[in-house]
Amino acid sequence: MALLEVRDLQVFYGVIQALKGISFDVNEGEIVTLIGANGAGKTTTMQSIMGLIPIKSGTVTFDGKDITKTPGHKIVGMGLSQVPEGRRVFQELTVRDNLLLGAHLQKNRAVIEEEMEKVFNRFPRLKERHKQIAGTLSGGEQQMLAMGRAMMSNPKILMLDEPSMGLSPILVDQVFSIIKEYNDEGVTILLVEQNAGMSLAISDRAYVLENGKIALSGTGKELMASEEVKRAYLGLS
Repeated sequence: MALLEVRDLQVFYGVIQALKGISFDVNEGEIVTLIGANGAGKTTTMQSIMGLIPIKSGTVTFDGKDITKTPGHKIVGMGLSQVPEGRRVFQELTVRDNLLLGAHLQKNRAVIEEEMEKVFNRFPRLKERHKQIAGTLSGGEQQMLAMGRAMMSNPKILMLDEPSMGLSPILVDQVFSIIKEYNDEGVTILLVEQNAGMSLAISDRAYVLENGKIALSGTGKELMASEEVKRAYLGLS
């Protein structure tokens, strides 16, 4: 069953059309990846789904409800949470305060503390540094914090935009392991990622975006085996 349905999405920046009729589904329990070069429309797709960019035409349906015109803060409350590109943690707040902001729609203090403990169990480094100012964390720690903050809302779908950007190979492996573990616990994942090899390896299905359109689609294994994908995104010939 499709938890997220995107149909004929068209988005403009002024007179420039960024998305040219994109359609795809994310089924419950899946990891679905969008890959493509810079400027292909991956981040625009994410931001459109989250209500951060106006949609010219097309529809976004989440959990059976049309959310095309729904404001972003209400979408989070419905169970869709995003880890934005570039982490965007609140630099002057502590780790703990950043995490609390991820649960700002939850009023039950006991539930908030329970979710925070889950985050700390997943990211022990954040527990060690819960009083530390976020801006003093390493890049990898800030990525963990951004992921943890999104997880605090206990989402049905977690959307991650370039989670491996700027990280060392060891940390990239760790981030992808955490994404896979989170999915194994029942959370649906929509992933935008330039590291095509790592993302396709953990994906149930994937879509290749080129110039605002979907050029290819298939299972993660199918796209990893595609000669076109190998040449363009995996550095293989």
